[in-house]
Amino acid sequence: MANLAPAAPTHPWVPVLARSSACIGVLDVLAYRLLTTAVTARRGYGEDSIYWHAAKGRYVGAISMGYDTTGKRVRKSVTGKTKAEVRDKLKALHRELDEGTVSSPAYRVSEAVSAWLDSLKLDPSTVTNYRFMAKHVTEGLGNRRLRDLSPKDVQAFLEDLPLSTRSRKLVHKVLRDSIQHAMIAGLAGRNVAAIVNSTPHGSGGRPSKALSMAQAEAVLQAAKGTRLETYLALSLMTGIRTEEARALTWEHVDLDGDPAADPPVPPHVAVWRSVRAHGDTKTQRSKRTLALPEFVADALREHRARQATERQRAGPRWKEHDLVFASTTGTPRSAGNVRRDFHTICEKAGLGKAWTPRELRHSFVSMLSADGVAIEDISHLVGHSSTRTTERVYWHELRPVLRTGAERMGRIFGQRS
Repeated sequence: MANLAPAAPTHPWVPVLARSSACIGVLDVLAYRLLTTAVTARRGYGEDSIYWHAAKGRYVGAISMGYDTTGKRVRKSVTGKTKAEVRDKLKALHRELDEGTVSSPAYRVSEAVSAWLDSLKLDPSTVTNYRFMAKHVTEGLGNRRLRDLSPKDVQAFLEDLPLSTRSRKLVHKVLRDSIQHAMIAGLAGRNVAAIVNSTPHGSGGRPSKALSMAQAEAVLQAAKGTRLETYLALSLMTGIRTEEARALTWEHVDLDGDPAADPPVPPHVAVWRSVRAHGDTKTQRSKRTLALPEFVADALREHRARQATERQRAGPRWKEHDLVFASTTGTPRSAGNVRRDFHTICEKAGLGKAWTPRELRHSFVSMLSADGVAIEDISHLVGHSSTRTTERVYWHELRPVLRTGAERMGRIFGQRS
């Protein structure tokens, strides 16, 4: 019979250690596999997605912008040829979202210009002018998407315009204000036209000129007996703007004055209105009261009598506006109507058609300056806010008074030698 020796005593922790060693071995294997095997991480909630779109043949990147009122997810997407291009576009889109300046991807320059023009609440003639200049914008940039327009594009567009500097500035303003209007509506991210803060210089345009004394007399002589006779005399002798003359009412004309006053008050006109929006003058300083030369006051008296005859002849067709220079039916005269009549008179005077009614104002400044009137007085008479405006606008009509000191000193010292 075999000798059955008793089994060796077993420590209670031995089975536990054996199982622990086995577990540790398994964990080591798993750790090794994790370190040596590539694992694709799942995109986090709310992160951007980039994927290949087979139908478009491009990569697409999408940003989640939350949910609309119906619970539908709202996304904005961009596309690109490469993932890197899409990532750059997504970064730019994130910047726009952070700044609150998301641009519409399909909104075009022509739409922005049209919306801005429709929003204007200005004088009809001003809006007409803006619409005319806006054609340059729509013809040159109209089909461009607003979000793709760059400052370099705007600069090149302005430089290529075959216009004067003044007209280029007006076209630039139309584009700048249109984009600003689109920004307010949330359709544009930035105003690239405002970044181009200096309008490129264009052609010089036709400079204004002034009538000489002989030319002015010829024009007044040619205008005798016409409906524009008094209009031209008043404009030339007082320097009022054409927009102020066309809006002048008899209520603001005093042909008697007050000789008994101390000092006596001569016949005068109160220039307080213009054909601008709401009837306001160009500036607050433009509101002024101007004395009339006696022969201009006489011309206005004759003009008022002729107008009374026209009123009777028109009968019920007469529309009373109390205008001094009305049409044959009492309605306001347009700038084009006055300009055509003036061209006819200038041709009759032998000056041709290269003159405009506003140059009567330039002639007024030129004649006063040549007669030694100080620029401060001229500035008050023409209704400028400062002499700087007079010098800037009418520098070619002003007498070069700065030479006076040198001329006088040369004469003084010449007498001593």
